[in-house]
Amino acid sequence: MKKVLVLGGKLQGVEAAYLMKKAGWHVTIADRNARCPAAQLGDAFLQMNFMEDDRLETAMKEADFIIPALEKLYVLERIAKAAEECKVPIMFNLDSFRISHSKLRSDRLFAKIGVPAPKPWPECGLPVIIKPSGRSGSEGVRLMSTEEELQKWKQAALTRADWVVQEYLSGPSYSIEIIAKKGEMKTFQVTELEMDRRHDCKRVLCPSLLPREKELEFTEIAGQLAAAVELDGIMDVEVILNKNQLKVLEIDARLPSQTLTAVYNSTGVNAPAVYADGLPPGEMAMFTQSEGVGVIYEHIEVRGRRLRTAGEHIMGGHGPLSLVENFFGADEAITNYKPGKNSWVATLIMKDTDRKAVWAKHERVIKNIMEANGLWDYDDYGLEEM
Repeated sequence: MKKVLVLGGKLQGVEAAYLMKKAGWHVTIADRNARCPAAQLGDAFLQMNFMEDDRLETAMKEADFIIPALEKLYVLERIAKAAEECKVPIMFNLDSFRISHSKLRSDRLFAKIGVPAPKPWPECGLPVIIKPSGRSGSEGVRLMSTEEELQKWKQAALTRADWVVQEYLSGPSYSIEIIAKKGEMKTFQVTELEMDRRHDCKRVLCPSLLPREKELEFTEIAGQLAAAVELDGIMDVEVILNKNQLKVLEIDARLPSQTLTAVYNSTGVNAPAVYADGLPPGEMAMFTQSEGVGVIYEHIEVRGRRLRTAGEHIMGGHGPLSLVENFFGADEAITNYKPGKNSWVATLIMKDTDRKAVWAKHERVIKNIMEANGLWDYDDYGLEEM
């Protein structure tokens, strides 16, 4: 059996462990926290500090493939160097990540190659989105609608040069993943994203409702960006559809969380396994055009008598998590639920013939959870309620 070493046991580690187990690989998770979310989702667990533990190289030499599942640049530099010395294939490119890790640098790249993106402030008017340049996804994102709010932030912010300030755009959000290996590129199914009030993704839906011509336009944008960062590994691209134009919000040249599991359940295409086994010849969008069933991948939290959906941040502080089948009617759940607990979290994975059918399943699952656990309130608020 082929062996994969997943370095990092938080939410990206959960994604990697889930997918590579589904692909039939022996999965070893490594993290310094023995109670990280992914600790029990693989076949083996190694507790180690990647910066200090010389067992890292030993573990790498025993693996056939390495997936970094973290985002700290200095740690990834150590991992990339060790993998190169050990001559073990790794799904990661450090130079590409250095560009995507900085939203300021990414935005300059978008402008240089002519990729549509939100206008920077002060070229745009209010409202604006403010986000730290070097943090992941939704972390630290703020919406400011008035000049007074913006001025207060400017006075309080000590390092404004490290923040991105750009126009706020309304519209549906979409994501696409692209992998590149030895000059070959492949994109995957487009996913639709729903956000919570913190701008954190709470729900992934497949297939997206993006028209086919827009999906193909999206694949071309992803290919342009992958070529521009000289990708050899995996990258996700997030866009918003505003006034019928796709505008790139951000790129991340590392393993994403959430979307690839949804894509796998919809189409059966397992992106990390495709990368590990070698990209097949053919057009870049061959997997993007795969017909998929309806999938909902969402995060829920139960506290007391209340159930709410929220972004994936609610999953990060809980562990170890377990994979459970037929969870109150959901096909699968990744969760710390135990009967009788009044505080727990779960990532629900539901699939059915199409989007309409899977949404009906979602409603039954929520009803089942509430009835079985004596819950009174259900909160599914998102950005649209702001």
